[in-house]
Amino acid sequence: MLEESEARQRILDTVEAGAVTWVPLELALDQVLAQDMTGAIDSPPFDNSSMDGYAVRAEEAQAGSALRVRDEEQPAGLDLSLACESGEAIRIFTGAPIPRGADAVIMQEDVIREGNQVTISEGVQVGENIRRRGGDVCAGQTLLKRGDLVTPARIGLLASQGVPEIPVHARPLIQIITTGDELVDPGAPLIPGEIYNSNSPMLQALVSRSGGIAATSHALDDPTHLRETMERAFAASDLVVIAGGVSVGDRDYVKEVLGELGVELNFWRVKLKPGKPFLFGRHPEGTHVFGLPGNPVSAFVTFSLFVRPVIRRLLGIPAVELVEGLEKAVAAEDLSNRGNRPHYLRGIWEGGRVRLSGTQQSHAIFGLSKANCLIRLEPEERVSAGETVLVRKDEVGGRR
Repeated sequence: MLEESEARQRILDTVEAGAVTWVPLELALDQVLAQDMTGAIDSPPFDNSSMDGYAVRAEEAQAGSALRVRDEEQPAGLDLSLACESGEAIRIFTGAPIPRGADAVIMQEDVIREGNQVTISEGVQVGENIRRRGGDVCAGQTLLKRGDLVTPARIGLLASQGVPEIPVHARPLIQIITTGDELVDPGAPLIPGEIYNSNSPMLQALVSRSGGIAATSHALDDPTHLRETMERAFAASDLVVIAGGVSVGDRDYVKEVLGELGVELNFWRVKLKPGKPFLFGRHPEGTHVFGLPGNPVSAFVTFSLFVRPVIRRLLGIPAVELVEGLEKAVAAEDLSNRGNRPHYLRGIWEGGRVRLSGTQQSHAIFGLSKANCLIRLEPEERVSAGETVLVRKDEVGGRR
């Protein structure tokens, strides 16, 4: 059996960033830049007023001074090419170009206006209330780096530069195949012996949260039906994720069918709990395939540890950010791992302290639903309340 870190690295060594595509800025939220972005223009592109007030010469606009107000005003928008002569003030509005000769804007609250004259209540200094050209961004300046996530604020930044579309790595299509005669879709009536298929919608949501696009299908515990389902999935996806049927039971046909389809297995089984019967391989045409255990918690954990980093790499996430590190927390209760494999327990992290979220069996999805972290315990490790323990928050907490 492979150690967790070795298994993840062997997977990532086979994956490169996906194809680059250009998307409209309004559709780019939460995607990842495929190249650096530089400033196209100075921002602001011209000196402009940050206040409603009067454009003046600062040396003449001191407390008690009186200035003549010109008839022309400078609103935001078209530059009227006005000039501020000695002894004058020009009515100006927020965002409007600064008239020639003016070197400050005095706020309208700081003057008393009577007819075409203003008396200065509080003086100004050179440059006051003026946004200088290039004060925020200079043309040619690096704005964003390859691998940066496109956030709402970054969309605003790019829009301010007149950028209509950006290059990103295409979101990968992941085909999710669940297996098992006992599974039925939520909403259908159950007959004795059946259970609802929770893996399909859960894994679909995990794919979406990781940045991919998910499609789902279900295969019965029948080699022919499983093969047909797999063939369709391999023909229409970047990754195939199979949940269930990867162990050694008499009705676990996944490994057998993958071999018939020419899939070369890179490894099978990882030294991990939950999630030991995990497999990774590659179809002859290049599609990667992951075999996850069928129990929901095991499927969740192995997806988070091994599949999510692949989706992130396909999206162009820098390698250093692919595998979120373990963080320290204080155990709020005694914790133990009596087994010979590292164990990821489901926990609730609050204010630096962590406790179990409920039943820790691999089928217990209610406890998983309450968790916001995974607690990692090494083989035979025992942690007493008050001692530190290592946790992963990103996989369960949902940060991207």
